[in-house]
Amino acid sequence: MAAGVPPDALGRRVSCGTDYGTVRYVGSVSPTAGIWLGVEWDDPQRGKHDGSYEGTQYFKCRHPKGGSFIRPNKANFGVDFLTAVKDRYGLSEKQDVQYGTEDTVVFGTKTVEFVGMDSVAEQQRQVQLNKLVDISVRECAVSHAGQEEEISRTCANMRHINLSKNLISSWETVIAIASQIQNLETLNVSENKMRFSSTSTFTSSAFSNLKILALNQTEITWTEVLLCAQGWPVLEELYLSSNNITVLERPDNVLQTLKLLDLSDNQLLDGNQLHLIAQLPRLEQLILRNTGISSIHFPDAAFGCKTKMFPSLKRLAINDNKISQWSSINELDKLPSLRALQCNNNPFMDTEKNPETLIQLIIAKISQLEVLNNCEILPAERRGAELDYRKIFGKDWLEAGGHWNPEKNKPSEEFLAAHPRYPTLCLKYGAPEEGELKGRQPLTLKNQLLTLTIKCPEKPEQKPVEKKLPESMTIQKVKGLLYRLFKIPGSELKLSYESSKLEGKEVELDNDLKSLQFYSIESGDCVLVRW
Repeated sequence: MAAGVPPDALGRRVSCGTDYGTVRYVGSVSPTAGIWLGVEWDDPQRGKHDGSYEGTQYFKCRHPKGGSFIRPNKANFGVDFLTAVKDRYGLSEKQDVQYGTEDTVVFGTKTVEFVGMDSVAEQQRQVQLNKLVDISVRECAVSHAGQEEEISRTCANMRHINLSKNLISSWETVIAIASQIQNLETLNVSENKMRFSSTSTFTSSAFSNLKILALNQTEITWTEVLLCAQGWPVLEELYLSSNNITVLERPDNVLQTLKLLDLSDNQLLDGNQLHLIAQLPRLEQLILRNTGISSIHFPDAAFGCKTKMFPSLKRLAINDNKISQWSSINELDKLPSLRALQCNNNPFMDTEKNPETLIQLIIAKISQLEVLNNCEILPAERRGAELDYRKIFGKDWLEAGGHWNPEKNKPSEEFLAAHPRYPTLCLKYGAPEEGELKGRQPLTLKNQLLTLTIKCPEKPEQKPVEKKLPESMTIQKVKGLLYRLFKIPGSELKLSYESSKLEGKEVELDNDLKSLQFYSIESGDCVLVRW
C-alpha cells in the first residue's frame, strides 16, 4: 500500500476540507502515475462522475455524478478517540508548552532545568481526563478507538458521549470505544455512514448501561437495529431518523425496555408497519414525523373499545404525513394511554377552514388527550369542544336513526364509524335537543348573536339584565361592558356561567383572551358576575 494510505483504506470514511465521503477504490488510474483514491461523496455535488474514467469503471456510485478521484495526501483518514478528546479539551501534549512543561526554562540569563516535568504534565492530563463525564467530539475526525484499553485507563468516568459527524466506518469501531467505558449511558453516533454486521453483534458489556442511543443518518436498516439491539439490554431512548427504513419487523426479546422511539424522516411502506412494533411493552413516546404514512388503524378493537397495541404509549407525533381521513383520528381514541398528540401538516386538517373548529374536532374525538400540538387542553376547552361536537353533528345523528328516547335510539353503523364517541358524549351531556341542533349554519350576524341573562348572585339588589352579545366577543371585552354596566373595574370581576341545558353546573370563564364561543355559551345561558 502506498505511503499515507492505511492498509484497510477500502470502505473507510474520509474527509477533504468540509466534504465527507467513502473510499470505494484504491489504486492506479490509467494513464496517470501513482496511487489514487476513488471516493463516493455524501454530497453528490462534490463529485464529477459515477466511478468511471476514460471508459473504465473503477468503482460504483449511487449517484451518476457522486464520485471522483483524489490523491491520498488530500484525504483525512481521521484520528483515534483519545487524540480527539485531548485536542477538543486542550489536553494534548502539543499544547503543554504554554503551561511551561519543557525541560528547561530561561529566567533572564539563567537556565533552570525542570527534571521529570514531562511525567508531571502527563499525570495532570490523566487527572483532567478522568474528570470528564460529558464529552463532545462532534466533527473531530474520529475514525478508530486507538490502542487497546487506553480509553479505559484514562477516561474512566465518561457517561455521555457525542461522536456525531466523524469518520467512523463501522459499528465495530463504536463497540471498540464503548467497551472501554464502563458506565456509558448516552451515546450519539449520528451522521456517521457505517457498516453494520449482518450477523449477531451481541457484546455482553459494551452497552450494558446504555440508556440513550442516537443513530440518525447512519444508513442502518431495521434488521440491523434488531441484531445490534441484543447488546442494548437497558436502552430507553432510540433515535433512528433519516435512515431510509421502509420495512419494520417484530422485535422479539429485544428493545423491551424502550420508552422512546424516533423513526422520523424514514419513508415507511404503510401504516400497517406500526403493528409490528405495537407490542413494545414500555414504549411511551413514538415519533413518526414525515414517515409517509397515510392511515392508522387498530383492527383488534371495535369503536368505543381500547386496543391492546401500544399499551404504554402516551405521546405520539404524526405531523408532516399524508393522513387524509378523519377515521385515523378516530382510531387514536383506541390507544389506552395516549395523552399528547402532534398532527400538524396532514391533509385531513385542510377539510376544516376554521382552525379553532379543527382543534375542537380533534379534542372531541380523542377522549384522554391532554396536549395537542404542544398546547395544553384545559378542562373548559375540552367541555366546549365536546358540547360543540355534540351539537354540530346532532342533525346527522337524528337522520342516521338517533333518538332522544333510548329505546328508539339506533344510529346507523355508518354514523357510528364516522363519530364513534358520539354515544359517549350523549351519555355525558345528554342527547342534543332539537332547539340546540345548529348544524353548520352560515355565519351571519344574526347567527352569531347570543341572548344572555346577566346576574349578580351575591348582590340581590342588582336586577338581572338581558344582553345580546356576539359569540366572538372575548371575556376581556365582556368585562369591559360589565364595567360600564356596574361601574366595577374589570380586573376585579370574576365571571362564570350556567348552561340552560345543564342545571346547577357552573363553569368559570377564566381566560380573558378566549371568546364566548370557546366556552360553548349559547342563547338562554346565564352569566354570573362576582366581585
